[in-house]
Amino acid sequence: MAVNYEYYRIFYYVAKYQNLTQAAAALYSSQPNVTRAMKQLEHELGCQLLVRSNKGIRLTAEGEQLYSHVAVAFEQLQMGETELLQSLGLQGGTVSIGASETALHLFLLEKLRLFLEQYPGIRMKVYNLNSPQALQALLGGQIDYAVTTSPGRLPPSIRAVPLKTFQDILAGGSRFAHLGQAAQTPGTSSSAGPTPAPTPISLRDLSCCPLVALDRHTTTYDLYNRFYLECGLVWEPDIQVATADLILPMLENNLGIGFLPLELAEKSLAEGRIFQIPIKETIPHRSICLMYDVGKHLHAPARALWELLTAP
Repeated sequence: MAVNYEYYRIFYYVAKYQNLTQAAAALYSSQPNVTRAMKQLEHELGCQLLVRSNKGIRLTAEGEQLYSHVAVAFEQLQMGETELLQSLGLQGGTVSIGASETALHLFLLEKLRLFLEQYPGIRMKVYNLNSPQALQALLGGQIDYAVTTSPGRLPPSIRAVPLKTFQDILAGGSRFAHLGQAAQTPGTSSSAGPTPAPTPISLRDLSCCPLVALDRHTTTYDLYNRFYLECGLVWEPDIQVATADLILPMLENNLGIGFLPLELAEKSLAEGRIFQIPIKETIPHRSICLMYDVGKHLHAPARALWELLTAP
C-alpha cells in the first residue's frame, strides 16, 4: 500500500494533540488542509482513525494502534535529525575506531584526549583490535577508522596513511641481564675509562633463549617471521600472547626474551626490570598507520578526527 508518508506526519500531530487547530499550528498549515489529509489517510487505509465531536477529537481503537507505531517512527526520525545537525556542528555525534595496543600507547591515547577536549560533545568508541581484526571491522563498516601498526597487503578499497614511526628493541629480564652487559675489550679494564658498549650478539646465538611474541594472527608476527627468514632463521616463539601489552610483564618475570617498542620499554629499562639485548642484525623500523575505506562517506566528527590525527 503506497500511502503518502506526509499523511502519517500529519496524523502524528493530530493524534498527539487530539485537536485539529493545535495540530495545524504545529505543522504550519491550516485546519482544512489537516482535515482533508486525515480523511484521505482513512480512505487509503480503509478504516476510521478519528472520532470528531464538539468536544474535540479522540482516537478509535484502530487509531490508537496506528499511533503506537507512528509515534515511535516519527520520534526516532526527529532524534536522528537532531543528532545529524549536532554532528554537522561538531556538537554531537560518534566516532568509532579500531586500535591495536601498540597504536594506543605510542600514539592514539594522547590524540584522543586532545580531540575530546576540543569536541566534548562527541562520543568516542574505541575497540581494542589487532591489525587483521581492525581491517575486517573497517571492511564491515563497524568502525570509521583503524589505527594499527603497519598493515600487510590491503584490499583495493582500503588506504593507509603513516602517522608515526618507531623502533623495536630486543630485551629480557634479570635472568638474561648478562646478554646486555658490557663486554670488556681485550687489554682494558673497567677502571681504564668509560664502560665500553655491549658487544652485539647474533640472533642465531640467542636461539637457545625462550622467545615471547604476539601470536600468529597479527601483522607483528608476520613482520618478524619475514625478518628471521631474511636472517636465515626460523621464527618460532615459545610463548605467544594475544596483545602487545602482555609482552613486557612476561619479560619482567623472566619468561623469555622478546621484541617490543623502545618507548614502551623505557621505564622498565631505567628501573632495571628489563635489559636491552644488542644484536648484530638491524631490526626493521615500524609504523603506526591510519586505515580508512575510500568508499565510505565520513561524517563531520570523523573528518575532524582525521585532521587532528594527520596534522604534522
